Amino acid sequence: MYQTILVTLDSTPTDRVIIEHILDLAQRLGSRVVLLHVADGWAARHFGANAVSPEITEDTSYLQAVKAEFEAAGVAAEVELAYGDPAREIVSWVEREGCDLIAMSTHGHRFLGELIFGSTAVHVQHSLSVPVLLIRAK
Repeated sequence: MYQTILVTLDSTPTDRVIIEHILDLAQRLGSRVVLLHVADGWAARHFGANAVSPEITEDTSYLQAVKAEFEAAGVAAEVELAYGDPAREIVSWVEREGCDLIAMSTHGHRFLGELIFGSTAVHVQHSLSVPVLLIRAK
């Protein structure tokens, strides 16, 4: 059903809810998982893949640690690090690479918060026809 699942991570504790959910789902379905983080700090937005900063180093280490967690559970996993605006980069990755499911944790902003701050999840949902699984972090 879901051969390839894109899991978007923002390197915060809210990631745990989506990691645990998709780990179980991917094991049951034999899915391949792609772990995507979009670095959006100053260096990442201005220098892209050429950026060198503590943020990039930490993000890369974080992705590798989560990948190891999936692989230890028998789930095929790979990592992708993108640079810039998270919503745009997620949509671009899906349009370029394709997947069967996008899995994201959300911070649970209410309507007013989404109007003021915008929402990566809302943008992704409305930009693609791929199913999106949203799990609100506790």
